[in-house]
Amino acid sequence: MNDPIGDLITRIRNAQLRRKNKVSTPGSKLRANVLEVLKSEGYIRGYTAVEHAGGRSEFEIELKYFDGTPVIREIARVSKPGRRVYASVKNLPRINNGLGISIVSTPKGVMADHEARDQNVGGEVLCTVF
Repeated sequence: MNDPIGDLITRIRNAQLRRKNKVSTPGSKLRANVLEVLKSEGYIRGYTAVEHAGGRSEFEIELKYFDGTPVIREIARVSKPGRRVYASVKNLPRINNGLGISIVSTPKGVMADHEARDQNVGGEVLCTVF
């Protein structure tokens, strides 16, 4: 697989279109960090790591709904393997005037854009969530 974050985003989007409560995705540290940001910002209920035989791991993601509609209205990949998108602190994108977030991979870890502004770091813009 060339784009694990793109795969994670697509799995979440497809599961919400089908009104699923849970979705599973292969495990990795980067996916865990992105899921942790989504959980702390309130876009998903939570996630659990499931270990399989042979050292393979998966994440079970619990999706969040409000009155039958998904909490995540839009989720889109920004930086792709073919075209990386980097942003300094001054140029971090604001999603819908601050109502949404962009998830940024910085030297201090993966975090939401408002947290990156507070810590005065820029980095690779992984995706946007609204």
